[in-house]
Amino acid sequence: MSIQRALLSVSDKTGLVEFARGLADWGVELISTGGTAHTLRQAGLAVRTVEEVTGFPEILDGRVKTLHPAIHGGILARREPAHLAELAAHAIGPLDLVAVNLYPFAQTVARPEVTLAEAVEQIDIGGVALLRAAAKNFAAVTVLCDPADYPPVLAELRRRGDVSLATRQRLALKAFRHTAGYDAAIADYLAGQFPEASAEASHRRASEPFPAELHLHLWRVQALRYGENPHQQAALYGLAPEATPLGGRLLQGKPLSYNNLLDLDAAWHAVGDFSAPTVVIVKHNNPCGVACAETLAGAFSLALAGDPLSAFGGVIAVNRPFDETVAEALDNLFVEAIAAPGFTAGARQELAQRPGCRLLEMGDVETGLAPAPEWELRSVRQGILLQEPDTPGDEEWRVVSARQPTAGERESLAFAWRVVRHVRSNAIVLARGQATVGIGAGQMSRVDAVRLAVLKAGERARGAVLASDAFFPFPDGVEEAARAGVTAVVQPGGSVRDEEVIAAADAAGLAMLFTGRRHFRH
Repeated sequence: MSIQRALLSVSDKTGLVEFARGLADWGVELISTGGTAHTLRQAGLAVRTVEEVTGFPEILDGRVKTLHPAIHGGILARREPAHLAELAAHAIGPLDLVAVNLYPFAQTVARPEVTLAEAVEQIDIGGVALLRAAAKNFAAVTVLCDPADYPPVLAELRRRGDVSLATRQRLALKAFRHTAGYDAAIADYLAGQFPEASAEASHRRASEPFPAELHLHLWRVQALRYGENPHQQAALYGLAPEATPLGGRLLQGKPLSYNNLLDLDAAWHAVGDFSAPTVVIVKHNNPCGVACAETLAGAFSLALAGDPLSAFGGVIAVNRPFDETVAEALDNLFVEAIAAPGFTAGARQELAQRPGCRLLEMGDVETGLAPAPEWELRSVRQGILLQEPDTPGDEEWRVVSARQPTAGERESLAFAWRVVRHVRSNAIVLARGQATVGIGAGQMSRVDAVRLAVLKAGERARGAVLASDAFFPFPDGVEEAARAGVTAVVQPGGSVRDEEVIAAADAAGLAMLFTGRRHFRH
């Protein structure tokens, strides 16, 4: 469709002047609301205000501007004789292009100090009506809700002399998706603000904690080079328009890949469980080395020693500013990416010699690590799985073996139990002190997970403690650990063969504790 008249009304002025100038050069008449018209006139462009078109001023502090037949009639009219004659009878001109972006509601309510009154004022009414009207009449109208679409529409107009039906349809679908997400964001926010809704939500949480409907509104953060494998396309989406990868800031290196993001998310989630200086090394979504120490450099050395072979090509997360002593300790280890609350100037200088290593700054050191989300979601065929995150919770550990654990064993067991929560099931963690020495992950049988952890630990298994994310279904796993020299075990318990498993621990002189809480991670 050829474009003769365009309505421009945007809160985000990105690319506005260039787009409007391109339309004007093509002979398009520009119509606009107050703030947008002011910007265009300052740029030297001729523009008619909506007031001039409607013959009616903005009222109610700008709450009503474009809700008028002279505007919506021009947008919604079908380009057929009857509708065009009706427009002419009322001296209404057709509108062929509508470029609108909405008040920044999501950005407003993301501010911790925002009031309900401020949020309500950022609920766009006229803009949503304009987008829906223009999208409904895609047969005749080009609708734009994203400044990124300005250049390609101008290019098509210059190339073809009009905008194709395929483009109008694509843009209409984008507009409907945009307004749907906008309304969902408003509903979700208000559900937490209105007392009656809050009371209803509290009652629902007590009886059935899951919403009857789940509204997801995500913004594309970046297109990724590929997914898990080069033949798979992929993209990253965030919870806000200005979202960044994992909420962090990439300081160095190429854009993060699909697998980088998964590994860094797992590493950051794990390191957030520890208060002492901690290093977590992750490979293929599983920790291969975790350690706490008085310094990050000391923790790194211990974590790397846990499995130096697997650490090659992994990612690292730390819960303290990454300094030059840790950067130097990396030596010749190939690292894909590092996530930290911050990087010292010395570390940045040292790591600049590793341009292939991505550096992800995860936030303000003073405010600590980001809180865990309220829900976790995973896609399955034809649906979404939703669950509460697996948090440590209140657990009453009890000794079930004849031998009591020593104070040192208890300390190491507590460390191993925190680590095992982040290992893919079946999961076994061997630890000495505050460092892992062997991890068995993702095995189909628990005894094989024990064997793998023991294999990784080698002689360091002797005197180590063991954490298991779920109960031992048979005594064989405990017997394997005992033969390797493990001295104490922590596990949830709950197997029908618990008595046999406890008897195996007693026969080997192991201390065994039950937590009553499982930590599967599939």
